[in-house]
Amino acid sequence: MFERFTKKKQRFTEEADVVVIGTGGAGLVAALAAAEGGAKVVLLEKSQLVGGTTAVSGGVVWVPQNHHMAEVGVADSREDALGYLRIIADGRTEDALLERYVDEAPKMARWLEDKTPLRFTALGHYPDYHPEHPGGKPGGRSMETGLFQTAELGDWAKALRRSPIFGATPMTVTEATEWGVFSKPLSLPYGELAKRYKAGFVCYGASLVGNLLAGCLARGVEPRLGVAASSLIQDETGRVIGVEATAGGGQITIGAKGGVILATGGFEWNSELRTRFLGGQLTHPNSPPISDGDGLRMAMAVGADLGNMSEAWWCPSVVVPGEDYDGVQLNRGDFAIRSLPHSIIVNAAGQRFVNEAHNYNDMMKPFFHFDPVAYARPNLPAWLVIDQAFVERYLLVTSVPGMAPPSWIPKADTLAELAAAVGIDAGGLAATVQRFNGFAAEGVDRDFRRGESVYDHFYGDPDHTPNPNLGTIEKGPFYALEVHPGAIGTKGGPMTTRDAEVRGADGQVIAGLYAAGNVMAGITGPGYPGAGATIGTAMTWGWLAGRHAAAHKAG
Repeated sequence: MFERFTKKKQRFTEEADVVVIGTGGAGLVAALAAAEGGAKVVLLEKSQLVGGTTAVSGGVVWVPQNHHMAEVGVADSREDALGYLRIIADGRTEDALLERYVDEAPKMARWLEDKTPLRFTALGHYPDYHPEHPGGKPGGRSMETGLFQTAELGDWAKALRRSPIFGATPMTVTEATEWGVFSKPLSLPYGELAKRYKAGFVCYGASLVGNLLAGCLARGVEPRLGVAASSLIQDETGRVIGVEATAGGGQITIGAKGGVILATGGFEWNSELRTRFLGGQLTHPNSPPISDGDGLRMAMAVGADLGNMSEAWWCPSVVVPGEDYDGVQLNRGDFAIRSLPHSIIVNAAGQRFVNEAHNYNDMMKPFFHFDPVAYARPNLPAWLVIDQAFVERYLLVTSVPGMAPPSWIPKADTLAELAAAVGIDAGGLAATVQRFNGFAAEGVDRDFRRGESVYDHFYGDPDHTPNPNLGTIEKGPFYALEVHPGAIGTKGGPMTTRDAEVRGADGQVIAGLYAAGNVMAGITGPGYPGAGATIGTAMTWGWLAGRHAAAHKAG
C-alpha cells in the first residue's frame, strides 16, 4: 500500500502548492506557515477530528530563550540552552539541528502570537526535566496557552479533538499547579470548572490546537477530514510532487508544487513496527490510535534515511478496565501518582528499581533492564504499591479522598496478603518497605535519590515533610496498581535537515519531502528536555517546513 509511486507525467485529481498530512501541532503550524508564505495549502487528516496527539496532551510548549521568560524572572542564553540540549541528546544529534532549534523556536513562538489568537504564558515554576544539569532551568522555558473558547471555531468546534481524561475540567496549567490537582484534589473549584465546560472552554492541548486551527481557518486553510494518505508520488528525478490518498472510499491524487509535509505522528499503535524497532517493549501507548506509522512507511518507501528509531517519549501507563477511546482501551499516562508520598514502585521480587518521582520519560528506562543470565526483564511486570494514608490524602486514578478506591485495584489488609494476590515476593516487599520507611522518616532516599530534584517536588506534596515525595507505607489496607510500559508517542523516523527536508539513505535531500513532529527522527535523541519539548520541536520543524515548501512552490 505504501509503495513508491513514480510517473513521468502525472494527472492529479487536484493540485496545490503544499500538501500537509496531519493536523497535530506540527501539521497545523506547517499549514499556517505555508499559507502565510503565499502557498495554496491542502491539509489532510485521516480521522474525523482535528488535533492528533497534541490535542490530548498537556499542551505545553518548551521553547528556550522565549520572550516571556523575563516576565517570570528566569534568564536564559543560547549557551545555556545548547549546553543543556547536548547533554539531553546524548551525542545522537547533529549540533546543527540543536542550534537550529535554539535559534528558531523563539522566533516561531513570536510569529504564532502575531499570526494567530494564541498567547503564551511562561510557567515560572515548571522545571526542566533535568534542572540540576548545566544549562537546565528551574522554570520559564515551558509555556502554556491558557483556555480556549471553542465558539471561536464556529461549526469546526465539534471537530476539535479533546482529551478523554481532563477534557471536562477546563483549567490552565498555572491553575492546576496552584490548586494542587493531585496533592489536594478536594480543593478544586468543581462548580467553576463545570461552568467553563458547559460554556465551551477547553484547556491544555485542545486549547493549543484550537488557537492554531483558528489561525488556519482565518487564512482559508480548512482540514480535509477522513482523508488517509497512502503513498507519495515522485517524478522521474525522484522529487516528491504529490500524494495519493483514500477519501470517501475512492482514490484521489493531489499534486504539490512546493512539496509534501509529513506530520502524521508516530508509530506507537502499530504492533509490527513497535516490535521491529522498539523490541515490543511499548505495550500501552497514551496517544490516539490514529498514530500507526503511516508517515514512517511512506518515507521508507521513497528511501528516507532513518534515525532515533529505538526511542519513544516514554511514560508509565495505568489502565482502568473498560475505558474506551476511539474504539480501543484507553491507557492513562501517570505523571503524578507515583511522585506523591506513601507510594513506591516494585518488581515481582518486591524490590524498588527507580526514582518513582523522576520525569516520566527517563524513569521508564529501568523498566526495560535485561538480565542476560535469566534472559528476562526483571522489572516487568511492576506495581505501584500504596497504603491507606495515600488514599486518604491524594487522587488515585479516578477516586478522590473520601471515596473508596476502585474495586478493580487489588487490596489487602497486610502487605503479605497483597503480595500473594498480585504475584510479588512477600519477603522482598517487606524488606523493601521497611528500608523505604526509614528513608521517608529521614527525608532522604539513599537508594534512588527520590525527592532530591526540584523537578521531583513539582509533582509532590508541598505540605508534606520532611520530603514532599517520601512518605511511609505502614497504614493498612494496602493497594497494588500495575504500571505498564507506555509512551506519549514514538520519536523515530526520517532524518531531516535544518529546513525540515527529508534526507535519503545516500545522505542527499529527497526534494519536495518534509517531516515534522513525531514522524521524524527526534532531535532530542533519547532525552526529554522539559515539559512541552515534544510539541516545541514539532511546531518548530512544522514552521521550518511550511516556510521552506512555500518558498519553493515555483520549483
